[in-house]
Amino acid sequence: MSSPNASPNAMAVGEDETRRPRRRRKGVIAAFVVFSVVSTLIARRRGYNMGGNIVVRCRKGHLFTTIWIPLASFKAIRLGWTRFQRCPVGRHWSLVTPVKDSDLTDEERKFAAEHRDVRIP
Repeated sequence: MSSPNASPNAMAVGEDETRRPRRRRKGVIAAFVVFSVVSTLIARRRGYNMGGNIVVRCRKGHLFTTIWIPLASFKAIRLGWTRFQRCPVGRHWSLVTPVKDSDLTDEERKFAAEHRDVRIP
């Protein structure tokens, strides 16, 4: 509550000061969402099937299928284009990266489809 001696202009200035951080926060969130959407669209144009089931490769070369949804990850730590998550093939923790479908042979696609990780994003 404001004091009875406070002028209406002082109250308006105080309210404006509390609104500025909120506007800035909303701007940062909006910029992050736009960046994520644009990156997903660019990745799709380059041949990566982002936003659902996707074949990934761990640092040891194992292929498996995981759910890759931009801005969502409960089982992995997102590190830009890579994620740190458990590899179900080698049963170890590793950095994983998406693999273009066109870079895979039919045998590799089949192997990856048979090896899935936990079914949560």
